[in-house]
Amino acid sequence: MIDKAWFKDWFNSPYYHLLYQHRDEKEAEQFIKTLIAHLKPTVGMRMLDIACGKGRHSMVLADMGFDITGIDLSEASIKEAKLAESDSLHFYQHDMRRVFRINYFDYAFNFFTSFGYFKTRREHDNAIRMMSDSIKPGGILVIDYLNVHFVESQLEPIVTTAVEDIKFHISKWHTEDHFFKQIQITDQDHTAPRHLYTERVAKFSLGDFNDMLSYQHMQIVEVFGNYQLGDYDVKLSPRMIIVAQKIHR
Repeated sequence: MIDKAWFKDWFNSPYYHLLYQHRDEKEAEQFIKTLIAHLKPTVGMRMLDIACGKGRHSMVLADMGFDITGIDLSEASIKEAKLAESDSLHFYQHDMRRVFRINYFDYAFNFFTSFGYFKTRREHDNAIRMMSDSIKPGGILVIDYLNVHFVESQLEPIVTTAVEDIKFHISKWHTEDHFFKQIQITDQDHTAPRHLYTERVAKFSLGDFNDMLSYQHMQIVEVFGNYQLGDYDVKLSPRMIIVAQKIHR
């Protein structure tokens, strides 16, 4: 049985950062710049980076002239992010399922499938509520999520990779409701796997997000299918990037 809080240990693990250290940061930075050019926020506006990790993308936004707050559950990630804090860049260890600030931010971002990890729909609803509550009426929330049908069609069942003498044996599969990725880790001092982690991400459709967001007084205004902000196609798009606005009440 998979621990309901698998992400607490895995995201805090040095193996996690080692495995994913070569993610395309240039693509990520370009996406953020493309997104900001599209949204056209005013310099100095307050923005919340939800599940910010070590804060690399928060730093990009701060360098663009915005007032950025980053939150993440991982103590190790936030400890490192805090080294870059400034008058316009702040980081806090925080669980996205719990309220953070109310009607405070102009924009909130949840980048790179940093959602869908929880065991129950109620927990996911709590996270969406936190996102909605954090922004002002009329404010904008952007959720960058995987596109279920595309990932199903592109799933590579078994991958083995080595990083700095550490071997990662990765197995991927999916059920009706979730994608799974099991990571077996063998370090240089051992011949058999010494660590085992299993990622689990929910298969949320655009309809699911519409329901969750609507319930929290958010209205979807745009959906994009890739990091160049191209049109969303339910079968062909690699991403599902949702732009939602908080409704005035």
